[in-house]
Amino acid sequence: MTDGRRLVAIVGPTATGKSDLAVRLALRFGGEIVNADPQLVYRGLDIGTAKPSPETRRRVPHHLIDIVDPDEPFTLGMFLDLAHTAMEDIWSRGGIVWLTGGTGQYVWSVIEGWRVPRVPPQPALRRELEALGPETLAAELRRVDAVSAARIDPRNVRRVIRALEVYRVTGRPLSAWATKSPPPMDSLVLGLWCERDELYRRIDARVDTMIQRGLEREVRSLLARGYSCDLPALRSIGYKEMCAYLRGELTLGQAVARIKTETHRLSRHQRNWFRRSDPRIVWIDVTREDPLEEAATVVASRFSINTVNRSD
Repeated sequence: MTDGRRLVAIVGPTATGKSDLAVRLALRFGGEIVNADPQLVYRGLDIGTAKPSPETRRRVPHHLIDIVDPDEPFTLGMFLDLAHTAMEDIWSRGGIVWLTGGTGQYVWSVIEGWRVPRVPPQPALRRELEALGPETLAAELRRVDAVSAARIDPRNVRRVIRALEVYRVTGRPLSAWATKSPPPMDSLVLGLWCERDELYRRIDARVDTMIQRGLEREVRSLLARGYSCDLPALRSIGYKEMCAYLRGELTLGQAVARIKTETHRLSRHQRNWFRRSDPRIVWIDVTREDPLEEAATVVASRFSINTVNRSD
């Protein structure tokens, strides 16, 4: 029995308009948004993460945004605990959960009911592992957990270290924890899609907008407040390149170009999490027309509901 527990996940590559569509659907059908992007949890990382504005968050309540400082740890286990608490709260008030983000690990962990180890970050161990370098780390993960090694991009050093951290602390590979128990809910997954050339154009335009809005100023402010470029939060795309620029390692033009290239690469990785052949996903081409009406029709049909047209 799902007891009215309705969830709509809005997924797809970055820059396809997931956050905007989630807000518009929530205004039409009611409910609240649960963030499934780990970068949006950090306070002060606003421009480089394309974080929804305070005005948008007043129009529709958002959960799991601005909940930790950049130097505080945040794990998948923490996300799941907080996400389930938020979801139960929304459902208790009769609302729809709009789970929104391009991070496949976070989205599928909720929908599929992943069981993950609650291993808190081990700062000393992480420093030890970081000193080994990406190639050695990837080789070590292949040795102790070939399944996780096949799933994790070896260039994503943070995730490789996390997998090794779980193994070192628990004595079990991260993949051995990956049992699933889907929660009782009625779920729908909407995927937003556009062709690669158009997607890259959107990504590049968004990066240009971030620069115009003051990404450099935002990073300078974070550093002035004592946060280090070595923090995981500031090693994400956009922030690590601006840190390199501020250290004099790149020109501004080089930093911007690298942000675009890295975001292109991220979009390809996101497509591996959300495949067009996946029968669980209802795909909507965002380049043909405004996706709102098509998405609304799918939602209304799936849940047999009418709109509420909540005012702005």
